Amino acid sequence: MRKKSWRGWLILFVFLIVPGLARSQAAQQSRTLIVNGQSGQVKVVQIDGRSYVDLESLARIANGTLGFSGDQITLTLPGPAAGTPSAATPSGPPANPGFSKEFLRAGIEEMAVIREWRTAMVNSIQNNYPISEDWVANFRGQASISLKLAAVAASTDSDQKALQLLNNEFGNMKTLSDKLVAARKNMNFVSPDDLKNDPLNQNILSCARSLAAMAATGQFADDGTCH
Repeated sequence: MRKKSWRGWLILFVFLIVPGLARSQAAQQSRTLIVNGQSGQVKVVQIDGRSYVDLESLARIANGTLGFSGDQITLTLPGPAAGTPSAATPSGPPANPGFSKEFLRAGIEEMAVIREWRTAMVNSIQNNYPISEDWVANFRGQASISLKLAAVAASTDSDQKALQLLNNEFGNMKTLSDKLVAARKNMNFVSPDDLKNDPLNQNILSCARSLAAMAATGQFADDGTCH
């Protein structure tokens, strides 16, 4: 009888002998216990606001085993059943729809350099300043370096897609710059209106606005203006 009593209510995660237990108010209730997707009715004892269950009931519901050896109790629970959420094959990391901080910083820098490059060319045309290859090469070199830094920083799918648009913007700006340098070299007059109405110049402006909008939202959204 003593051994049977010892195997009666075995409390999970606590010692069987608790000081002052006799003075605690206990309430026994029948509850549904779910372990690894397996459910069953167990008796729950509430003592001082804490809930305890019988180890034998726990082992039965979880299809586990309960062993006794001297003053030791061994509870062995199987792993989660196949198909349960905890046993399901973990999915890959969620796709990152936005830009990484590093790429966003580098991309904004590249856009600023290209804007400065274009502004310098526009001012030269408006004020009829000379445009030399050496002068343009400085802007082109800075934009090329900033573009390479953006490429190194690109890590997400959105980064890679936006990087292609930055490459297109750089290529268009280089083409426009080379075109203006060649015109001045050949003594061909280019008026401010000619530059304003140039389709390539308009495309560069439209792409710049599109890239700026993406940078503001942190999300990739290709509207076709940077192609």
